[in-house]
Amino acid sequence: MRLKWGRPDLAAYQTQPATSPASSASPLTVSFLGVTTLLFDDGESAVMTDGFFTRPSLARTLLTPLRSDPARIEYALRRAGVGTLDAVVCGHSHYDHALDSAAVAQRTGATLVGSESTAQLGRGAQLPPGRIVTVAPGDALTFGTFTLTFIESEHSHPDRITGVIDHAIAQPAPVREYRCGETWSILLDHAKSGRSALVHSSAGFRPGMLGGHRADVAYLAVGQLGHQPRDFIEQYWAETVTAVGAESVILTHWDDFFRPLTKPLRALPYAVDDLDAAIRVLTACAERDGVRLELPTLWRRTDPWATA
Repeated sequence: MRLKWGRPDLAAYQTQPATSPASSASPLTVSFLGVTTLLFDDGESAVMTDGFFTRPSLARTLLTPLRSDPARIEYALRRAGVGTLDAVVCGHSHYDHALDSAAVAQRTGATLVGSESTAQLGRGAQLPPGRIVTVAPGDALTFGTFTLTFIESEHSHPDRITGVIDHAIAQPAPVREYRCGETWSILLDHAKSGRSALVHSSAGFRPGMLGGHRADVAYLAVGQLGHQPRDFIEQYWAETVTAVGAESVILTHWDDFFRPLTKPLRALPYAVDDLDAAIRVLTACAERDGVRLELPTLWRRTDPWATA
């Protein structure tokens, strides 16, 4: 692979979005809050995936033990209009997904949901045991008006911090302590509207894992996907988007998560990932299959089902 300098220009992908903005009539809205953090809210119930807001710099991540930043978490929750949550759900337990998960659950009264590795982060943060739920493959759990089904998947390649977290982790803790644990592909069903979504927060898969499941919209992670061969990217699309019959795809895990949310989002540098290469292949798949494809806008409250 030939090294490219710089980073992708997001202006090429941030034209008029295909996803409709939420309206007062929208029965369910979704907000993108960076990396794989998504807020699903119907005004009665709300669930959040991952909830990663501290976003420490690269130097801090590599050189110092990490802890959640309460000011950055508070800013993000206020900006997104979050008061309380029914659940904070982790796709896996790497720090760029789970560093703030327990802190967000503490702040919002939510239940922390994920693997046993995620549960160890909750225990380290002294969340009450009744607000920590450990899931197993195939579990379908209801939180308010949402039912979440957990399908075990694979982390994107390479997984630089493998293994499980086998003891309670209290902050501050070095980044290497945030081991992956199980990786989940999460199907979300909204009881009040009948709407459904797939939240797939790492660009790996197990062949056939989503067979028999359906989702209208797919939130598809593309982190590290641009360094994979074309046939892998096409199979990734088939095993996620095609498998669930999604009509709309919103891409996640493409932004530079070493940059705070008070600054405009930018793509990861080419040395880390090649967003351009991933989007070229995914665009061809979407055009072939008649599927809408887009990059989301930070903080924007949307109704992705309105165009479905």
